[in-house]
Amino acid sequence: MSSLFTRMIQGEIPCHVVAEDTEFLAILDVFPRNTGHTLVFPKQEINHVQDMDSAHFARLSEFAHRVGSMLHRELPSKRIGWAIAGFEVPHVHIHLIPANTMDDMNLHRSAERADPEQLAQLAAKLRESAFF
Repeated sequence: MSSLFTRMIQGEIPCHVVAEDTEFLAILDVFPRNTGHTLVFPKQEINHVQDMDSAHFARLSEFAHRVGSMLHRELPSKRIGWAIAGFEVPHVHIHLIPANTMDDMNLHRSAERADPEQLAQLAAKLRESAFF
């Protein structure tokens, strides 16, 4: 069965795209830890990060770095934290979280579902910020 992210890539489930290239997609998390919490993942469905070859992982990291740099430019925060946990969805993904404290990185902290209209507006603003 396809992962949630694969279904988003295929257009079966709506999402709020921040950035995309031929290999990777960055979307806003619908249960964000902070405004701008973004998920970056390969379009190829891969369950474990250790299953990626090092060149593919390096390209994913470069893409995430560019998205993180854009988030840092566009959203007020001290840092853009990175987390790779791999428990929520069986598809490799990196959490990019605008953070001011370490607690902002707590993936166990309960988060409320974001307003879809606010996510759409933020995604549009971020896409217009000259990512590429």
